[in-house]
Amino acid sequence: MSTVPPAAPSVQLRVPTDEDALSWHRAFDDPEVMEFFGGTSEELSMYEEWTARQRRLDAELGYCLWTVLGEDGEVVGFTGAQPWPQTAYGPVGEIEIGWRLARSAWGRGYATAAARLTLERLRAAGLERVVATIDARNERSIALARRLGMERAESFTTERTGQEVQCFRLRLAP
Repeated sequence: MSTVPPAAPSVQLRVPTDEDALSWHRAFDDPEVMEFFGGTSEELSMYEEWTARQRRLDAELGYCLWTVLGEDGEVVGFTGAQPWPQTAYGPVGEIEIGWRLARSAWGRGYATAAARLTLERLRAAGLERVVATIDARNERSIALARRLGMERAESFTTERTGQEVQCFRLRLAP
């Protein structure tokens, strides 16, 4: 007997709005969501600055960390890409794909659907490759990177937490 895999959920991506700063803050104000990002949510002002920066990136580059809307139109998190910051570690000069979802959205297929839609948009924007840097303890995100066809390349130690981060790479251009 064969089984039919469940259909991917319907998700939408949009450039973050001013209101999304509050939605992101609420979605990420959860120790489980923030486990691999310092354990606590940032202040609302950081999300206000972050969403404004994403609007600038989208206007300049054609991509950013987009707000993910779930099947009911609710904000469930973000996915997208942005240039890796100029730091002393990591894949400097690369474009990093990333995702973060509210706990209520976990296990529903949103991250995979949104990340695949992100890859389609990045291909359309002409990007040749992307990386994903993932805390080595974050098994869920590592599994998602592998579902996307990404391959582990190298590891880094973060400046802020001293944690091992695994870098995955994916070639987008044929």
